[in-house]
Amino acid sequence: MDSLTQIVLGAAVGEVVLGKKVGNKAMLWGAIAGTIPDLDVAANFFVDSLTATEMHRAFTHSILFSVLFAPVLGFFISKIYKSKEVTKREWSWLSFWALFTHPILDCHTTFGTQLLWPLPHKLAFNNIFVVDPLYTIPFLVLLIIASFYKRTSRTRRRLNWIGIGISSAYLIYTLYVKLYVHNTFEKSLVEQNISYNRISTIPAPFNSILWTGMAETDTSYYTGSYSLLDKERKVDFIKIDHDKYKINQFNGSETLKRLKFLSKDWYTITERNDTLIFNDIRFGPFYRELDKPEFMFGWELHPKDGDFEVERPEPPRDEMSKAMKVLYTRLLGK
Repeated sequence: MDSLTQIVLGAAVGEVVLGKKVGNKAMLWGAIAGTIPDLDVAANFFVDSLTATEMHRAFTHSILFSVLFAPVLGFFISKIYKSKEVTKREWSWLSFWALFTHPILDCHTTFGTQLLWPLPHKLAFNNIFVVDPLYTIPFLVLLIIASFYKRTSRTRRRLNWIGIGISSAYLIYTLYVKLYVHNTFEKSLVEQNISYNRISTIPAPFNSILWTGMAETDTSYYTGSYSLLDKERKVDFIKIDHDKYKINQFNGSETLKRLKFLSKDWYTITERNDTLIFNDIRFGPFYRELDKPEFMFGWELHPKDGDFEVERPEPPRDEMSKAMKVLYTRLLGK
């Protein structure tokens, strides 16, 4: 999830663990600990973009990292606040839960997390977008209000727990919607006599009302969208040739193996100015026009010494406002 959401979650967890003893200090250190796993983005300054992407949501988002780093952070905090009332073990416990709940929440997004690192698999439940105001805003408002009450106040604790309850209930709701939508896509594929090998459904940006899905065949993908506000429970699909044959001659490439692993083999190959583009399509299509899906997240493939150097193309930022208009027109069931 986005940084603000992880700060709010970490602060709320800190309040649960030590709020009664140290008040807003618990929120502060919970918020700090809740952002630490995302410091893996610093890898962008030291390694190439592909390696940095591989490192993101890996070790720092694992159970092992939470277990190993929590005592270190707990020791550090205990040295700042030398108090007999709160022990190093208690600060470590706060740190662990703030660190651990971060990757647990990230598991619900499309990118997922390598929670069981060093095992190579990323857990991704695909039921919530990385930024979802309906999850974050009520949580944030109640946390802020709670912070103005005394640390011993029952109202403070209740407000914090209500915030946790609302956000957790919303997360559970998105899991239910995910199942409903997934079933809708499967039913529509059967009704349209589309045979497929596998299917993926994900929420569209910033909401849990509009969803996109892709079904893979041997030569193509069928992609479509479904809004809970649609009048009919059906999906109209658009066929996209994935053109994977264009890289058949490079199948021995180590870089391609890494890209395929990252994308979980959800990819298409396109060309732009005589350059091959490896499009990671897990995050769904980008629409400047409703009937013309495009993909924003990809890698330019530049042949070098029998392999590839990769470079991320710049996303079409000047088209974002148009894409957002299309997105929310579709969300309303149009």
